[in-house]
Amino acid sequence: MAKVFDFEKPISELVQKISELQKFSADKGIDLSQEVATLEKKVALLKMEIYNNLEPWQKVKIARHPERPNFYDYAPLLFEDFIELKGDRHYADDRSVVGGIALFQGTAVTVIAQVKGRNIKEHMKRNFGMPYPEGYRKAVRLMDQAEKFGRPVLTFIDTPGAACDLGAEERGQGEAIARSLLAMAGYHVPVISTVIGEGGSGGALALGVGNVILMLENSFYSVIAPESCASILWKDTTKANEAAAALKFTAQDLLRLGVADEIIREPQGGAHYNLNQTAEELAPVISKYLVRLRAETPEALREKRYQKLQAIGVYQENVTLSSANGLD
Repeated sequence: MAKVFDFEKPISELVQKISELQKFSADKGIDLSQEVATLEKKVALLKMEIYNNLEPWQKVKIARHPERPNFYDYAPLLFEDFIELKGDRHYADDRSVVGGIALFQGTAVTVIAQVKGRNIKEHMKRNFGMPYPEGYRKAVRLMDQAEKFGRPVLTFIDTPGAACDLGAEERGQGEAIARSLLAMAGYHVPVISTVIGEGGSGGALALGVGNVILMLENSFYSVIAPESCASILWKDTTKANEAAAALKFTAQDLLRLGVADEIIREPQGGAHYNLNQTAEELAPVISKYLVRLRAETPEALREKRYQKLQAIGVYQENVTLSSANGLD
């Protein structure tokens, strides 16, 4: 059974009552179908009310759900003949970054994804989805190969952020992320980046310089985790819910701000409730944009990716010092 969050408890309680009524009905031979139908209608209405009005912090919880599908769950549903390629040819193979070649609806593509674990053993192996420098260097190696052979690049983002321990810094974390950003900005092949869970800080942006940015409905993409933001602004991580609202990092916020190009619908309650349905929603959207991008010239792909980045953000010029300080 999927983990139930606080805001989902009213739904869970009604579902439990329905189960108890059905069991009682079967045991005693009493027809309670009308009562069950009434409760099921209440559940449907409650789900609609809750899931259609989720707050940013509630979306963060869904994006981080321990059973939320990762790339390995989506891979067999989206791709054929996925061949994983390992190692950065410098130091090691980072298991928080998975990459390789595959067929997507008959088209050869290079696929790169960030992957978390399912349990503590897998989390340790994949460093909780936080890539080390060798992970980004592996990604660049595979994307350079895609550029060489003219293969589109599909990236899947799901990370709290890049690894930030001593080992990562000693091996050049900042330089590795910067090189990934620079490399992705310059490719002449189509690049589609999809946020499937968390999109945290430079760790996510390093795989997010795409011609198209797609986001699952309950994902988020941010310069900083809400807990870290709360710690900096208020010196209090318990205000993460306030930070989440202020950061404007949900898929809906970023679509409105022009950062994301399209939102992929999830099953009611989150992707973990129905993996197949989520993959069925995701595949045609990727396909649509891939067809459009492959019709562009290599030079146009590179230029439009640059223009997309330039267009992100809103600013005002010629603001006087007195106005900026609120003195007017």
